[in-house]
Amino acid sequence: MNAAMTEWPLLSVEGLGIEFRTRRGVARVLDDVGFTVARGETLAVVGESGCGKSVTALAIMRLIPQPPGRIASGRLMFDGRDLLALPEPEMRQVRGNRIAMIFQEPMTSLNPAFTVGDQIAESLRLHQGLNRKQALERAVEMLGAVHIAAPRRRVHEYPHQFSGGMRQRVMIALALACQPDLLIADEPTTALDVTVQAQIFDLIAELRETSATQQGTAVMLITHDMGAVAEMADRVVVMYAGRVVETGSAVEILESPQHPYTRGLIACAPGRRTAVPGQPLEEIPGTVHSLLERGMGCMFAERCTSAMPHCSSVLPPMTMLGSSRSVQCWLHVEGGPA
Repeated sequence: MNAAMTEWPLLSVEGLGIEFRTRRGVARVLDDVGFTVARGETLAVVGESGCGKSVTALAIMRLIPQPPGRIASGRLMFDGRDLLALPEPEMRQVRGNRIAMIFQEPMTSLNPAFTVGDQIAESLRLHQGLNRKQALERAVEMLGAVHIAAPRRRVHEYPHQFSGGMRQRVMIALALACQPDLLIADEPTTALDVTVQAQIFDLIAELRETSATQQGTAVMLITHDMGAVAEMADRVVVMYAGRVVETGSAVEILESPQHPYTRGLIACAPGRRTAVPGQPLEEIPGTVHSLLERGMGCMFAERCTSAMPHCSSVLPPMTMLGSSRSVQCWLHVEGGPA
């Protein structure tokens, strides 16, 4: 392995801030977001709907609509280069080739007018320089790799001829066709039944392990499924209202959450609690504060049962807990605000 490859993580998100202009004003949807993804690891990004998980993924892919969106601050360092500084032609060579994404709803990502084989082949011809015959043969291989039966026949079929679970498998085949360094999976099992959800997560884990790249494809898994986090993730980033509030290994986060919000997420997740049979799931009280009125303090303060008077007026610093954990909460700052 080249020594230079070990000098930086595969992806480093640094101080990322994103704003969207709305009729009611400017919403700061991401505020000083930072985390890293190492080569070959699986990082889970978790949080409620609207916390900024998908916007973060779209920013990494440089797919934020501008306007109304705007990347107000930060850097996205991928293999030593800032993605935000790349000219669009260079970014197109990264997008779909070195960084690929599985979107929530495959029918909005697959073109209904082209066969699934043609859509996979087009990516291979664009990024890998294969001719049509070679690209279609590779498409057949990829459909087989994601366990679609009779791939040589089905490569000539259209998206509407596949079930929801099969379409998601096609999306995985498309995303992995160019053997990317980073796979972003944005809620990849949304709207699928429980059995198919488990199959999709198993498939992503299997393909990650058998990746043809030297160190394996890194996976950034965006999910609210704590069971998937427990099964697949090496590390976890917890987001709330556009900020990172806790990071750590999957074992640390699941077994010993330090932020009140993380504890609430785990307590209300089916199967991740010790409770009396038949007792309703716990819930986090209240709703997410409007991003149009971010304020100066912790956005979770109004919903937090451990909140102190200064929590809503002063933002706590990100505090390191050992070498691999961090949390943004006044409960872990000795003496409180200065």
